[in-house]
Amino acid sequence: MLLVDSGNALFKAPMPGEPKEKERASLVLEQMEALGTTAMAVGWRDLTLGVDFLTRGAKGRKMKLLSANLVDAGGKPLFPASTVVTVGGLKFGLVGVSPEGPVANAKGVVGKPPVPAAIAEARRLRQKEKVDVVVVLAAVPYLEAIKLSQEAGDSMDFILQSHESRPPGMAQRNDFASLVPSGERGRHLARLELSVDGPGAFADLDEATRAEQNLRIIDSNLQQARESLAVAKDEQTRKTWQATIENFEARRKGLVTQTEASKQGLKRTHRLSYVLLGSEFEEDPELKQRVERIQPPGSASH
Repeated sequence: MLLVDSGNALFKAPMPGEPKEKERASLVLEQMEALGTTAMAVGWRDLTLGVDFLTRGAKGRKMKLLSANLVDAGGKPLFPASTVVTVGGLKFGLVGVSPEGPVANAKGVVGKPPVPAAIAEARRLRQKEKVDVVVVLAAVPYLEAIKLSQEAGDSMDFILQSHESRPPGMAQRNDFASLVPSGERGRHLARLELSVDGPGAFADLDEATRAEQNLRIIDSNLQQARESLAVAKDEQTRKTWQATIENFEARRKGLVTQTEASKQGLKRTHRLSYVLLGSEFEEDPELKQRVERIQPPGSASH
């Protein structure tokens, strides 16, 4: 298993002011390390108390802080752009990107345009490091992540996005790479299961299942439309039903192509699911006490 974080994990807001925010961020960093997190992208809500606080908190930990586009006042990169790890016999290249523009709480720190930075580093990992899978941890706005998925070509496989506290959703493939929402404020664990047996883009196994379900719905609607056409009397009504049938048939053709393609020995597949971290999970008494010292039950911050 490879555990990663797409950023914005440490603070509730990009500006300081929350009670005991230092203690909370330090505890989150400690627990991410204890869980075995390999890497985290640096997002706005990780820089609430500045770069120095973040780098001190991560010092000596195995977890890597990544950003291919954050630079200091002199244009020097503040964090490694990527890291390479081998898991389950596969070589993964992990790239981190941060939002574009100046960082409010870090004087002189600027995020360069994330899309070209991510693509350049992903291509380097493909060509120089010969990685099997490239994952971009994208702590950037959703629209920026969509732009990245549209312009990246085959340089990357997955883009895990975090910025606006978006809820869980489906993987979205705009070209080669799949854009994956990573869950909201640590309340969900996104699980991405991969099967890799050759090159090419990853196919979504759940997408094939949804296509089969939609095909059954279309077939039912198509049958009803044909029955309505058969009993229609006036010409205008018949034209309307004929147009409806043609529309259903076109959609059915696309779904058939999609379901047939999913049955032809795909080389690479993925399946996305989420685990809601709710009350059904047993609490760790010691950790609960530490959390409640920082965020007492009943307080505004709890």
